[in-house]
Amino acid sequence: MSMIRDLRAAVRPSLRKASPSGAAYDATRSASAHSAVVDCAVYRDGRRLVHEEPLTPHEAMLRVRRGGGFAWIGLHEPTEEEFAGIAAEFGLHPLAVEDAVHAHQRPKLERYDDTLFTVFKTIHYVDHAELTATSEVVETGEVMCFTGRDFFITVRHGGQGSLRALRRRLQEDPELLAKGPSAVLHAIADHIVDGYLAVADAMQDDIDEVETEVFTAPAGKGASRGVDAGRIYQLKREVLEFKRAVAPLSRPLQLLSERPMRLIDPDIQKYFRDVADHLTRVQEHVLGFDELLNSILQANLAQATLAQNADMRKITSWAAIIAVPTMICGVYGMNFENMPEVKWRFGYPLVLGVIFGSCVAIHRTLKRNGWL
Repeated sequence: MSMIRDLRAAVRPSLRKASPSGAAYDATRSASAHSAVVDCAVYRDGRRLVHEEPLTPHEAMLRVRRGGGFAWIGLHEPTEEEFAGIAAEFGLHPLAVEDAVHAHQRPKLERYDDTLFTVFKTIHYVDHAELTATSEVVETGEVMCFTGRDFFITVRHGGQGSLRALRRRLQEDPELLAKGPSAVLHAIADHIVDGYLAVADAMQDDIDEVETEVFTAPAGKGASRGVDAGRIYQLKREVLEFKRAVAPLSRPLQLLSERPMRLIDPDIQKYFRDVADHLTRVQEHVLGFDELLNSILQANLAQATLAQNADMRKITSWAAIIAVPTMICGVYGMNFENMPEVKWRFGYPLVLGVIFGSCVAIHRTLKRNGWL
């Protein structure tokens, strides 16, 4: 019996939900959660209600339950303690709460009772003066969205991907915002996927630069030794990171655009198809990047191999030339008494002439054959 009582005591706080009077809401949790809140507002008929002081999530929901509309709460990297109050207030599922707090999730769409939990990966292009083997090309973050009947919660991880500008832009379109939380979900999805397109264009410039360096023959003597392979591998790693953010998002957008859902307005659902089309374009870009980088890497390695072969042929050619005087000097260095031309007056000049003539003849032959 004691074990059952302990279990009930442990589970009861997570199941506690706010009543209209707010009696069951933990004030300590509310204050803790407010420290992670970036913005909290109530929207009614597509317009943001103006208040003298910033609202807490609990206060926002009280106003929604009294007068209608929906609450949009934005958080940035909340801790478990900071998010516990909001999870209790809105009845969020513990699994979704755990994913939202700890981040490092793959893009997905999950439904828990009357709440949709969506995960998006944000991608930010890192500007750099010159691409090196250690350059960071893309920086990733995450945006988790809880979509309810009368609330919308965003949990953002990472230094990039701020939603302030998106919120202001939506507030300038009351007709769209009047569609409710599903309109905000679409706007975030569209904003993130459009960001993918911008990153793809920037990465295209880096890949074009490397491709030009690899396939442009150098002027002057000597064969091309290719580009530093570390730069190509770095680009491949960044493209792989990009691919991990884009590829898993296809299925969630397909569900949002094709399957009827109670929490998604039918008029808004049509717009998700456009987002899915944009994502398909991004996937084609990423797939092309991967294949192109494989070709560039193979060409670079082939050029390096050709350069090594050219070096080996030069080394072999000079070894063949040096072998002639080495052999002759070795023979005459044995110091036997009865050696031809040892005591002859013109023996020494003759041997030098033979050495020089032989070396010149070998050098010309190898030069004509492209070895030197």
